[in-house]
Amino acid sequence: MLNITTFLDANACRLSKEVFHCPERNSSYTSKEILSIVSGIGEKLIQIGVQKGDRVLIYLNNSPEYLFSYLAGWRIGAVVVPTNRVYTKFEIGYMIENSGAKVVITDSDGAVFLEEMVRESESDPDFKFKIQNLSAYIPTENEIEKMRNHPVIPPTCVTCEDLCQIQYTSGTTGKQKGAMLTHGNWLAAISNECDVMTFTDADVYLGIYPMGHVGVSWGISALRAGALYIMMERYELEKYLNLIEKHKVTALSGMPPVIHSLAGCPPGTEDRIKTVREIISGGGPLHHEIWKKFHHRYGIPVVNAYGLSETIVIGTGTTIRPPDYAFADRFQSVGHPVCFSEVKIVDETDSSKTLPPGENGEIALRGPAVAKGYFGYPEETKRVFLPDGWFLTGDIGYLDQDFRLCLTDRKKDMIVMSGWKIYPTEVEETLYRCPVVKEIAVFGVVDPHRGEVPVAAVVWASVGKERMDECQTQKNTAELLTFAKEHLAGYKIPRKIMTVDNLPRVNGWKLLRRELRERYSGKM
Repeated sequence: MLNITTFLDANACRLSKEVFHCPERNSSYTSKEILSIVSGIGEKLIQIGVQKGDRVLIYLNNSPEYLFSYLAGWRIGAVVVPTNRVYTKFEIGYMIENSGAKVVITDSDGAVFLEEMVRESESDPDFKFKIQNLSAYIPTENEIEKMRNHPVIPPTCVTCEDLCQIQYTSGTTGKQKGAMLTHGNWLAAISNECDVMTFTDADVYLGIYPMGHVGVSWGISALRAGALYIMMERYELEKYLNLIEKHKVTALSGMPPVIHSLAGCPPGTEDRIKTVREIISGGGPLHHEIWKKFHHRYGIPVVNAYGLSETIVIGTGTTIRPPDYAFADRFQSVGHPVCFSEVKIVDETDSSKTLPPGENGEIALRGPAVAKGYFGYPEETKRVFLPDGWFLTGDIGYLDQDFRLCLTDRKKDMIVMSGWKIYPTEVEETLYRCPVVKEIAVFGVVDPHRGEVPVAAVVWASVGKERMDECQTQKNTAELLTFAKEHLAGYKIPRKIMTVDNLPRVNGWKLLRRELRERYSGKM
């Protein structure tokens, strides 16, 4: 038997301190209380008919109820389907139908939303999802509080190969696909993250990742180690800094935009985050200049991690760790494989061909947290989950001379112009060094003569004005193009520069190049 929630039983026996805190509610929980609450929610799910293997979709905002519902589903052998509150009715409808969800865990607002979806599924020809046979469970804040002393229910007997989660990909490359994750996958992920972060019960971890995302695994790993996991319901920079300072945070979740913001914070911020011993970065490439600026200012090692929904972040993946910093002065690698994981670079058109160090190709991963495949997509599963255990990630990168992995781009984000291959992240990495640039995204748009051409959307650095005028915009554009001509091969230079107020991101962090391509494809 291996039910991943049994770590709760062990911690409830040995720890009496608070291990989970929600600042917005000023609510804290011990390991024993979490185990009781998880048991209470699990019992409620059983009472409404949930059995082992049934899919239970979670449609909540970031909250204690979200975390407890995850664990409750796993506890009773159900398969959790985490979703994000920002998804549209079409996205949620698709996930309900594709996963075959039997129950939705939500709140009162979510229940209204779901009722409207059910009505539309019966009457609207444009909304064709089959979602009529749904039950809803609403774990209110008051109900959760009353469950702190609920009798513990035993974990359902499962194996390493039993599913516990269907994790939908972010949708950055089209229709979302549900990665089938198992109890064994999660065991590997938690073990590797505890190892990478060297979590102990003396640590304080501040988590900002959406709970519908596999980044929640860092928080669950902190719980496993008995650390104090502080959950932010919604990321805001000043609130983030206040929490670090107030709770003396030692391990910090971050992402490239957060690290970028910290690098540009006012003098004195160093003192506010002086207790932090390391910060996680993931979800997208951390550009060289931003990483280097952050490191030289704060001296806090960045755990620059590489993984995917299909691998539960670094359950099978790579990372830079603090001991690597003696060798990481190039500030461009996501490191070596974590325990029991393997990485190689293969030819983009022939995955049987392994490429040597220094050569760009598709990144392939193999290890204990690789998903079983995509739920309901046998052909796509066969294409990327190979029989010998390798998973083709769709990301482009290379191994450097020290066999550390360096990311270049998403395979589908690569631009091919007249036969030339252009990697947007490489171009962005260079153009970030231009002083007029605050943020930049490079992407390809269709060109009738060249197939595709690179263009850029830019958020300009502040010039002391609330809104930049046309004259200043033209001046900045000219300066950026001059800089590009000096530092990039001619075919890599963006053919057009668009000024934007902000870049589209999933949950404010993962860049949506697809949205930019769609927005500007007809404006060239």
